[in-house]
Amino acid sequence: MKFFLDTANIEEIRQSVSLGLVDGITTNPSLVAKEGRDLEEVAKEICDLVDGPVSLEVVSTSAPEIIEEARRLAKIHKNVVVKIPMIREGLKALHVVAQEGIRVNVTLIFSANQALLAAKNGAVIVSPFVGRLDDISSSGMELISDIIQIYNNYQFKTEVLVASIRSPIHVLEAAKIGAHIATLPSKVLEQLLKHPLTDIGLEKFLADWEKQNQLVHS
Repeated sequence: MKFFLDTANIEEIRQSVSLGLVDGITTNPSLVAKEGRDLEEVAKEICDLVDGPVSLEVVSTSAPEIIEEARRLAKIHKNVVVKIPMIREGLKALHVVAQEGIRVNVTLIFSANQALLAAKNGAVIVSPFVGRLDDISSSGMELISDIIQIYNNYQFKTEVLVASIRSPIHVLEAAKIGAHIATLPSKVLEQLLKHPLTDIGLEKFLADWEKQNQLVHS
């Protein structure tokens, strides 16, 4: 499973990249706005830090404008993947830009049928939002399972990126189903490597080592 970091914060990215676990980055207008910086400037910095796909999202909602914006975003860096929302105008735009070789991540997926349409139109990635489905008492992971099955049935090469991840349990369940990518807040990435028994075990090993050293030098 690939791990993407879901942020536009350069320091968060730098710290997580140092772990050697970050395969790509996802951003959205909300995350970029939080940084209060120019999108292209932030995007170039991110691409310098991460040698992998960097998803930048359009803010247009009509097909002609989405197409124009997608072309502009794709020119920022070779690693850019353009995020287009799963709306009628987004599908129209996807059909055009995918044929031009622009890689597209179709976002705001909430049904397997939406994921099927995105794959048919040439999306390289789809982003189903599991946490938001869980919030309305629907099963986010059931959606992931359905999409994986459909893509396997028809040999779609589109990758399934699990978005709106809220906890390590979401990552575990997505990995067991066979999702290709999980995009995580940095907090969840840190939680993946933590376990209380690891901390207790290390503390005991170090205490035993210190006791042994004291005996040797007494």
